[in-house]
Amino acid sequence: MRKSLLTRLLAVSALVSVLSIAATAWLAAQTTSGAIRQEQGQVLADDARIYDRLLGLAAGTPNWRGAGRTVRELSQETGRRIALTTQDREVIADSAAGDKGGVPGARLPARASAVVDPLAVNSTLAAGRDADTAVGLGGDAGIDTGTGAVDRIDPRAVGPFRLPANERADLRALAEKVVGCAQDAGTTVKSVEGPSGRPYLEMAGENSDFMEYRCGAIALNEPTATERKALDKVSKLAGACMRRKGTKPVKLGLTMSRGGSPWLYATGPSRGSVKSPVEPPKEAAAGGVVPAPAPSVTGPDSAAHDPVAALTANCVDSARREQLGPYVSSPALLFITSPDGSRPSASGFRLSGANTTRLVGLAAAVLALTVAVTAFAATRLTRPLRALTMATQRMKTGEATEPVPARSAGEISQLAAAFNDMAAHRKALEEQRKAMVSDVAHELRTPLSNIRGWLEAAEDGVVATDPELVTSLLEEALLLQHIVNDLQDLAAADAGTLRLHREPACAADLAEQVVAAHQARADAAGVRLLACAEGDPWLTADPLRLRQAIGNLVSNAVRHTPAGGSVTVTSRVVSGRVAIEVADTGTGISAADLPHVFDRFWRADKSRTRATGGSGLGLAIVRDLVRAHGGTVSAASTPGRGTTFTLHFPIT
Repeated sequence: MRKSLLTRLLAVSALVSVLSIAATAWLAAQTTSGAIRQEQGQVLADDARIYDRLLGLAAGTPNWRGAGRTVRELSQETGRRIALTTQDREVIADSAAGDKGGVPGARLPARASAVVDPLAVNSTLAAGRDADTAVGLGGDAGIDTGTGAVDRIDPRAVGPFRLPANERADLRALAEKVVGCAQDAGTTVKSVEGPSGRPYLEMAGENSDFMEYRCGAIALNEPTATERKALDKVSKLAGACMRRKGTKPVKLGLTMSRGGSPWLYATGPSRGSVKSPVEPPKEAAAGGVVPAPAPSVTGPDSAAHDPVAALTANCVDSARREQLGPYVSSPALLFITSPDGSRPSASGFRLSGANTTRLVGLAAAVLALTVAVTAFAATRLTRPLRALTMATQRMKTGEATEPVPARSAGEISQLAAAFNDMAAHRKALEEQRKAMVSDVAHELRTPLSNIRGWLEAAEDGVVATDPELVTSLLEEALLLQHIVNDLQDLAAADAGTLRLHREPACAADLAEQVVAAHQARADAAGVRLLACAEGDPWLTADPLRLRQAIGNLVSNAVRHTPAGGSVTVTSRVVSGRVAIEVADTGTGISAADLPHVFDRFWRADKSRTRATGGSGLGLAIVRDLVRAHGGTVSAASTPGRGTTFTLHFPIT
């Protein structure tokens, strides 16, 4: 059973089914996991966008003005419930308040999603903001604004740095002039308004020196009266803090970051500082545009190694918070939940028991169907194989073998057709073998019967044992020896043991030698025997075997040519090969018999009392000898006009 084709097909189909099901399940799991990860990523992006919108609202307005409208818009965009409450869980705004029967603040989770405080930004949620969600930040502005190693004040919280309408108009007009100048010079520049209302320039490529000195862009960063007033206040607040802590105050300068937000920097050393103060960059000192994120007042390295620098940074940060406090909304708890108020599941995808059973049942059904279809196909496949097996067994026992039917196309049909061809060929060979045995027995029986008859007559005294009797018996013995030698040559050719002693030989000389050997027989038969050569045809061959092949053809031609006819042996070089032709003017061979002239024991005259002699092995021997030399032999004949046998040999 292990070697059965049916068993192996079933095993392979089962294995393929299992692997297919496993691969499908894996692919489904991977696809589902990818979809879940994508959905979770979208949820995180929505959370960051909600947080950023509300953070921007809090940074620009006090007392959460407009929070209700904002949370409702965000809820419609994301399909989530959004609620804002105070630290004491008093509802500020809830998107569920607009739903029928909705109760603001009802069924909120115990833990808030985040705390919205523009003066203490959540770095995790803020890191998820991109150029689209970080409205007003100038894309890559980040949250570092120059007041500490990590500034958690939202850059949109500008407070008293917000410009009034007249200053905005003046700066906008100046920005438009700079943009026009840059465009005339072939530079692409765009004017964008920052959170404080101050315009800043965005340009393609690095051409800041040209912008500053040729087009006057440096004037855009000159502080206005409103900004100087706000800077003076934060400087006073920071100085009071440093004096309380026993440190000499530093003087603060003001410039604008790339995002258009105010940026403070130190312009003088602080007492007790071991290191040199941090000077503003070249762009800041000149009032130029400072790349974001901008460096801090003291920098992380300075704060780490200089306690005075760290104290300065803390005081500046405290001063900014104190200054911005009246202009921003108070911290609020943010709740982002599903529409029914429950928190989104963070446990990921889980397959239920019913779904698991359904998948297992489906896999089992696929497996059963595959096995059933494979069994049906295998049964149809093995049926002709069993028929072939039974036919082979009958052939082995010698029974008559009927053709195996080939019902369909494909490999099995081709195998059945090949088997039928083999059986037909084997039958023909068997019939040929039986005919050959019969012919061999007949050819040997005739001379043996003659020898026995003459010897019995001599023994009985009927015939005298004179030289004529001995000569007759010798001729019969030579005939027997000739037949036996022919059979031996054929057996050697079939076994591949026919030995050839190759040497350079002239085809014309071999032809003349054969003609000379058969000249007496030709003269006795009244047949003219000639040898001729065209050129000087040489080849490498066994001269003895080659004379034997030509001699068989000449002997056969003389025997079948009537008196007055001729036999011509011609040697020449044709198309790089040596050709030897034996042509006669005899009776010829019919077109039906011509394909069989080289078969063993074949004779045109099938009767046992044929007029011409010969065993029917001469032409078969000629074919085998020529093949052993790597050549070919062909025959052409016209009945009543003669026959031509042509031998072709390679020259080398």
